[in-house]
Amino acid sequence: MLEIIIFSILTATILNLFLKKFSIPTIIGYIVTGTIIAYGFELHDAVHSHELKEIAEFGVVFLMFTIGLEFSVGALMKMKKEVFLYGALQVFLTAAFFAFLAHTIFSIETKSSIIIGAALALSSTAIVLKLLNENGDINKLYGRKVLGILLFQDIAVIPILLMITIFSVTDKSVSSLLLETFVNAFVLLLGLFLAGKYLIEPFFHQVSKTKSNEIFVGSILLIVMGASYLAHMFNFSYSLGAFIAGMMIAETHYKHQVEADLIPFRDLLLGVFFVTVGMQLDFKIIYENISSILLILPAIILIKIAIIFTLLRFSANPKISLKSALSLFQLGEFALVIFELSFAKNLIDPVIGQVLIVMVVISMILTPFVLKNITQIVEFFIFNTKESQEYSTFGGDKELSKHIVLIGYGRLGKNIAKLIKKSSMEYVAIENDIQTVKEARKLNKPVIFGNAAQKSVLESVNIKKASAVIICIGNSQKLHQICQAVNELRENGKTIVKVNKYEEQEALAGLNLSHIIVETEKTASAMFEEAVKL
Repeated sequence: MLEIIIFSILTATILNLFLKKFSIPTIIGYIVTGTIIAYGFELHDAVHSHELKEIAEFGVVFLMFTIGLEFSVGALMKMKKEVFLYGALQVFLTAAFFAFLAHTIFSIETKSSIIIGAALALSSTAIVLKLLNENGDINKLYGRKVLGILLFQDIAVIPILLMITIFSVTDKSVSSLLLETFVNAFVLLLGLFLAGKYLIEPFFHQVSKTKSNEIFVGSILLIVMGASYLAHMFNFSYSLGAFIAGMMIAETHYKHQVEADLIPFRDLLLGVFFVTVGMQLDFKIIYENISSILLILPAIILIKIAIIFTLLRFSANPKISLKSALSLFQLGEFALVIFELSFAKNLIDPVIGQVLIVMVVISMILTPFVLKNITQIVEFFIFNTKESQEYSTFGGDKELSKHIVLIGYGRLGKNIAKLIKKSSMEYVAIENDIQTVKEARKLNKPVIFGNAAQKSVLESVNIKKASAVIICIGNSQKLHQICQAVNELRENGKTIVKVNKYEEQEALAGLNLSHIIVETEKTASAMFEEAVKL
């Protein structure tokens, strides 16, 4: 097994190094890696093992958790139209249309047609949100509409899985299953809500006081995996529990630091997920059914785009509507789960199920290429319409730009913040002392909790579009780490750093920093000037 792991990492690394030269997303490299190791080591049966599925699913779990971090309960309510209106309409209309086609044109049994229709209505949360996050389009208006629809799709997975259970179970009545599900959902949501409201903030407060990064990361993993397992115990998906946990933490002061610490785990496990997607490509099935796939898959894609575009035209202009529709054209990872579970319960013919799985994977492979060139594709079809309101005003916050990022909110940082406000300029401060952050937030100061040495924390305050960065902390070791991170994100930006002594100035000499101010030098100069005046 060890040689398979080593070979997988080697293959994925070499492939992605090659693909990156052509600006092809790493997702494709992972999927191709999965196909190579499946055929190279004859691991097609391994895909069906319980352990591998659970490891792969946790990539989606961590993704859903980070999505939850972006949406507090209040924020979710502000985009209720995208989630509960357009999301619901998209799922119901698309599912009904595909179910009708499956039953009437392909003569598939009614229950199977309903399941197939529901699965085809879903898109890939894992791929779409990863790509939208990477290119920054998640903050655009079309990105928010896409996110709203995806959120409802993920919620819809629960009743779809319940529907499969109802269709396959004969020893329980439908009413008893529905009642059991309702009770489970109420208990789960109430428990997680109360824990989030009354326990998470005090818990993280105690953890942050230890100043231990290991304990902080461990506590995050405990919450994510604990909430996921709790949801699974109540017969819901792991990702639902993770999403709710993320929403609860979004209400605390620790949101940005939690997200920064979790990103490495999320990206690693998402890589595993996409490898398993690639392992499900069966070229024998593709060859035997190539004509059906080449006819049916484009038809599914065009129908899906047409339905979503038509729905969104009631609230957005043609460009935003088409961008949203093109982002959601593919079939999703939850469709893989639904199809495999269905033919395991004899609800879908195994051959039909395998053909559908192949179509899901192919549509996933196409997605990065479409999203990478989405603006050009939309411009080709709609060239005379301005894309108004490009950036979303979700949550009431405009996108940060031309602001000052202040790293360190101690005595010096607070004085600098006062001068910035007097100059009628905007700033965002990053501070790693939670008590200082809480006091500042009570006064409505724009201060967030986080470790500024982590690039994701710096990116959360849009550091690339900041007019200047001011670094004023006392810890010499952390100062160098922070300056390195800032230097990598801002090649030619204005960066002002305060150091305590000349040795620290020399240590930072290799970095592209605009100004390094030595505290002892400035103090000596000021004291000498005062003495001369006297």
